[in-house]
Amino acid sequence: MGYIAFLRDSLLARRPGEAHCLAMRDPRSTVASLFASRARERTGAPAVVDDRVAWSYGELAGRVQHLAGYLRARGVAAGDRVAVLSKNRAEYLEVFLACGWIGAIVACQSWRLADPELAHCLDLVGPRIVVASSDQAHRVSAPLVFGPEYEAALAGAAPVREPVALDPEAPLLVLYTSGTTGLPKGAVISHRAEIVRNLVMRAELGIAPTDGYVAWSPLYHMGGAEYSLATLMTGGTVFVVDGFDGERLVSIIEAEPIGWLLLMPGMVGRFADLLEARGTRPRGIKLCGVMADLVPPADLARITRLLGAPYANTFGATETGNPPASSNLIPVGVVPARLSKEQSPFCEVRLVDEAGRDVPDGQPGELWMRGPTLFSGYWNAPEATAEVFAGGWFHMGDVFVRNPDGTLDFVDRRKYLIKSGGENIYPAEIERVLLADPRVAEAAVVRARDERWGEVPVAFVARTDEALTAAALIDACKQQLAGYKKPREVVFIDYDQFPRSASGKVLRHELERRLK
Repeated sequence: MGYIAFLRDSLLARRPGEAHCLAMRDPRSTVASLFASRARERTGAPAVVDDRVAWSYGELAGRVQHLAGYLRARGVAAGDRVAVLSKNRAEYLEVFLACGWIGAIVACQSWRLADPELAHCLDLVGPRIVVASSDQAHRVSAPLVFGPEYEAALAGAAPVREPVALDPEAPLLVLYTSGTTGLPKGAVISHRAEIVRNLVMRAELGIAPTDGYVAWSPLYHMGGAEYSLATLMTGGTVFVVDGFDGERLVSIIEAEPIGWLLLMPGMVGRFADLLEARGTRPRGIKLCGVMADLVPPADLARITRLLGAPYANTFGATETGNPPASSNLIPVGVVPARLSKEQSPFCEVRLVDEAGRDVPDGQPGELWMRGPTLFSGYWNAPEATAEVFAGGWFHMGDVFVRNPDGTLDFVDRRKYLIKSGGENIYPAEIERVLLADPRVAEAAVVRARDERWGEVPVAFVARTDEALTAAALIDACKQQLAGYKKPREVVFIDYDQFPRSASGKVLRHELERRLK
């Protein structure tokens, strides 16, 4: 990433007669070395637990050393890629650590992809080896398969006792991101980014070093991978769960102190139902949730009451970490009237128009950001990387409005606009009105072709009360929004019929296809 390289080079630039301090000349802490330090300090403390195994820090470190030795014996060197294709399991985390141990890069593959998409993602990174679970092994060539084969490989390998010294800018992860169109891109996340993201999360959100984390969201995504590594860098316990298993999550939060309980928008209401039915009393949760804009406000109040924890009203991305808007929490029991966000103090932000000029307060603009949590670019995609870093700032592709008090209101994705009669309509504006009705469980607005206006908004809605009519929802939009933003039509569907990504976001383009 250009400006970080500039900062690094500026720090290391020797002036005539000037000596470097060691910290500037040799900053070699990595994710693996920090984990190794925790393993020495907390040898007997629990590190990773799933439904099959429970490993202490000492046990996990030993397994990581043996896996690192196996990878080296297979020819994996610093900078080589190791692809992983598996559902969540404890061994996934030791692949992260073992690759960091020897300077290799983990390319996290989504098992949800169709075979052609998976082939694209693998071809993009050219892995030296693929590690797969038994249910996914048939989809790739000559994998190392989790289970007896994997355990035998570890047992027969000579351990690598210490992690290699690396420049912190060395890549650790490739996490794939998909926009509204096109094939996935591989976002490169460095050791530096992972370490700083960990520090920023704890500084802003009050998560203690040894707080536990439940890794139920896919480990090929930021929410599963990043916060698990953050926990293992600081000495907490990672509880690995394969997907959203409500009963398992309840049993964990009843028994264990958890720092941040990640909840995706699509499961907040249902998890609240389960908590109420079970009469659950969490042992202690400091923070819950993510993507508050996509959750009905009444559900935000309900889940925070049931968990006794505020909701994270943050806005980040795979490329940015929790920033740029990560300093605001929704208090327990509050039905928020607005979801304005506070900028993180650990980054810089601009809101700009299509020409890259700063917009005044109250006007929508794309958010540009720079700061030490940023990713390093897209793997083997120099043109895409140059485009998103043009001008020395990362272009998020998300549109915000800055309020007079300095807070930021999310508008929508820049690339998903409904252009109606010369006006731009952001779907999230309409969705917020729809979700404010307590009888609405989910809502998503898409564009539909229109002979007169070019495009018009159509709303898909899941309702909890069959008495709720399309006319009532359209009228609510008419009262709170400009007339051209009023949905032409409301289509009622069941909650389970909303197509979602692994992170819980509704896939608008799949809904669009239902209108054709």
